[in-house]
Amino acid sequence: MDLFSIIALLVIVSAFYSYINARFVKLPGTIGIVTIAVVASIITIFIDSVDPNTAHYLTLLAKHINFSSTVLNIMLGFLLFSSSFTLNTRRLKKEMRPVFILSTIGVIISTVVFGWLFYWITNLFGIHIPLVYCLLFGALISPTDPVAVGAIIKNSRLPVNLETIISGESLFNDGIGLVLFITILEFIDSGNDKLDLAKTVVLFVKEVFGGIILGAFLGFIAFRLMKSITDFQTIVLVSVALVMSISVVAAYMHFSIPLAVVTAGLFAGNRSINLDSSEHSHQSLEKFWELIDEMLNTILFVMIGLQMINLPYLNNYWLIGSIGIAAILIARWISILTPLVFFKKIVHTNLKNINILTWAGLRGGISIALALSLPYSPYRHVILAASYFIVIFSVIVQGLTLNRVIAASIPEEKAT
Repeated sequence: MDLFSIIALLVIVSAFYSYINARFVKLPGTIGIVTIAVVASIITIFIDSVDPNTAHYLTLLAKHINFSSTVLNIMLGFLLFSSSFTLNTRRLKKEMRPVFILSTIGVIISTVVFGWLFYWITNLFGIHIPLVYCLLFGALISPTDPVAVGAIIKNSRLPVNLETIISGESLFNDGIGLVLFITILEFIDSGNDKLDLAKTVVLFVKEVFGGIILGAFLGFIAFRLMKSITDFQTIVLVSVALVMSISVVAAYMHFSIPLAVVTAGLFAGNRSINLDSSEHSHQSLEKFWELIDEMLNTILFVMIGLQMINLPYLNNYWLIGSIGIAAILIARWISILTPLVFFKKIVHTNLKNINILTWAGLRGGISIALALSLPYSPYRHVILAASYFIVIFSVIVQGLTLNRVIAASIPEEKAT
């Protein structure tokens, strides 16, 4: 199947699922699309086992999409830029301390706690997975997904401060999560018993600070170019070129693409590009990126649903998935509670807010993409299957019940 056919089929399927949800199912956009895509994939698997010709094109589409490469190298940059460009930076500055703590220390704590819990519980059920692979799993599943978070909280009744914390955390925690993931993966590949601390520090500095500096530098150049003109079409092209150039340069220099794109988006979005009040260039550019965000979100979550067709068969799907869901919720809760105990003067929140922050910590396509990028090992299929269960539970169950958790934790007059 050629590239145009893949893109065409993906857009057609996305439009069809979106229409079915808007016309009949009527669930919140992202949740409805994921639900329909999962159900359609289950039906496709069943039909394919009976008559492969009937479900030929949908099965072919799922198997020809390089999900990991498409998400990490193409879609992620656009989605993160749109989220950061439209984020309220004034609110972010007020909540920067808890955002920083949760996106760094919180991710490390969650990775360790999840790794130990998953290792311990799976061994209780006779599923033997080395601890280092459980920690690797923790590194890819601990960071909250900015795409899933942004899509769900739009329809939630989150208080403004918590919405800002969750959005900001999800934008910044990919950097530390990816460094942990790469470090543990290199440790596994090397076969050594000792971790090279110096190499890890260099990798962290290069990935994180290199990404931030690159994003600020290219973001400044693009902002100056956009501010010097009034032609809206050219302004849009410059912003698109900014995202693409960051993705290419960051990948070549081994910098963090997420942090580079987020930095550029925050830099450009925090400054008005209007030269003439009648042009409303900045507001129009925000609307453009909101539209890009909505369309790519729809396609991404259709792709997540389609990936179910590619999942390897395991005898204990449900058990592994349930263990993963329980472990990540506990790890998330502890990773938020710990900073509250040890950094009381920095993180000002309470136990009720911790429950909301835990339930609103959604996982999405990035976790599945990282799981798919794992090299072959006896444990790759287990990690992939559990990642898929966690993501689907996160988007559908946590997404549908988030407002109930908010209502139970915060009086209605305070949540509005």
